[in-house]
Amino acid sequence: MFGRRKKEDRWPDYPTENFEPVIRCSICTGEQVACMRERQSGRLHELMLIRDAEDLAAFCRRTGANADAIRRIY
Repeated sequence: MFGRRKKEDRWPDYPTENFEPVIRCSICTGEQVACMRERQSGRLHELMLIRDAEDLAAFCRRTGANADAIRRIY
């Protein structure tokens, strides 16, 4: 009755002609956040925190991008 529901992990659909996958990196702390960047305005839509290689691989699978081809923004 009061059990927790499973959290659905849904991402909005980002068309590849308008958005590109990028990783926003912090120079001070080394924190990395996977984002989708609007090509025209440059606005970032944060999707997930990248803690290890598994998180990066999951982001690449969802976006269909190659890990070496993803641009890093500092």
